[in-house]
Parts: sequence; C-alpha cells; structure tokens
Amino acid sequence: MKSELDTSNLSRRDKMAIEEHERLSPRLLYEIIRQDGIEELTRPTKALVFSGITAGLVVTFSFIFKAIFTAYMPDEPWAPLISNMGYTVGFLLVILGRMQLFTENTITTVVPLFSPLSMKKIVAVARLWFIVLVSNLIGTTLAALFLQNSHVLNPNFFEALNDIAHHVKGFSVSDNIWKGIPAGILIASIVWMMPTVNSGKFLMIFFFIYLIALGDFAHVVVGSAEMAYLVFRGEASLYDYFITFLLPTGLGNILGGTVVFTMMIYGQVNDEIGKNN
Repeated sequence: MKSELDTSNLSRRDKMAIEEHERLSPRLLYEIIRQDGIEELTRPTKALVFSGITAGLVVTFSFIFKAIFTAYMPDEPWAPLISNMGYTVGFLLVILGRMQLFTENTITTVVPLFSPLSMKKIVAVARLWFIVLVSNLIGTTLAALFLQNSHVLNPNFFEALNDIAHHVKGFSVSDNIWKGIPAGILIASIVWMMPTVNSGKFLMIFFFIYLIALGDFAHVVVGSAEMAYLVFRGEASLYDYFITFLLPTGLGNILGGTVVFTMMIYGQVNDEIGKNN
C-alpha cells in the first residue's frame, strides 16, 4: 500500500503539476480569507470610503440591467429565467474589481476576529462595517438620484425600473429578514470559494448572483438603490427605506453571511487551527 502512495518516482515537473491542482484544505482557505480580512481592517478610512461609494454606484447596474432585460422580455412565466441574468452585472463589476461591498465583509472581516477574540478587533470590524455600509448607501443614493433624469434610459426601461422597485417595496419587515439570510449565505460562499477558482471566477460569481436574483432574495445594497429610486420619485417614504427595508435586510444578510456561514466554517476548522498554533 505504501508503494502505491509513493510519489518519489515522479518527475519534479509532475509533482509541481499535482501541487498546482491540489485542492485547498478548509484550513488553508480560512487562512487566506483571514489574511485578506486583516488587510481590509487596516486600510485607511479614505480608501474604504471611495471604494465603498464606487461599489454602491457600480452595483446599481444590477438594478438597471435587470430592468433592461425585463423590458425586452415578453410577459411569459419563463421570462425571469432570462431577465434575472441582468442582476449579475453590478456584482460582477464590484467583486472582480475588488471594490468594498458590505455583504462581502460579513465573512472577510469577521474571520480575523477569532483566535483570539478581543474588543480591539470587534471595534475594528464595527468601524469597517459602518464605513463601508454608509459608503455603499451614498453610492446607491447618488445612482438612484441620477436615474431620476428621464434622458438616461428610454421610457420602457423606466417602467421596468419602477416595477422592480415596487416589487421590493412590497416585502414586509419579516420578509426582508428571511429573504436576506440566503443572500448573505450565497455572497459568503462566493468569498469562500474565490481562492479555489482561477479562470472560472466570472462564471462562479455569475451563477451564485443569478441564484440570488432567481430566488427573489434580498440584498441590502442593491435593494437600497431600488428603494432610494422610489423615495426620490415620492412613491416610498424614508420609513419604507430605513425601517421596512434597510435594517431588516441588513440584519438578514449579516445573519446569513456571518452567523450561519462564517460560524459554521469556523467550527469546521477550529480544531485544525488550534493544532497549528
């Protein structure tokens, strides 16, 4: 049996090929994300603000292109299978562009909290979450304000924007919490899988974000653009924006990304981390 497992007879080139294709262990994935999290937590405030605002502006393209796809589709039961592909556009730009998106930080910056947990780390995470979320919301608000200009899109696209935004507005507080949890888990899954994917990052992100759209799950940043769009049109109140949508959806995303996904991952690798420390 030992001889069957012996790789000493392989060439150096063959061994390198095996190492390149070797699957990363959960502990190594955890360590990669932990290092990324530490880097994010130490970034200057100015960099976080500009990156967060840009992410908010750019991720609004998910709202816009879902509306554009919807406007071109016939009123058929299968139409959402196509129109929801437009929802992936903003996320692809933000994630591949390495911009600061709040829901990515529900796993990336939480991982460094452990081993050991300290108040200093908690304060650092709270600081980053606050800066990034507020910056994202500034970006989506600016984008929603820009969309009030009737010259930006053709009338059919504006009609689709309105329909999509009113659909989001129709969810209750409990709906937004529950719908936010799966979205948080799926975004955290993207972050967790990114180090294992090389040339297939585009397709991986596309697939998971497409599932969020297809499942009609709630994402706090994109949804903030949709709700802000209605607020500027006078078709939603600030209560609708903050109390009915923003707070419960943000809570749902955090529950999914941090409490469910990240805690489960930490439980999976906790013993291995302890042995290696």
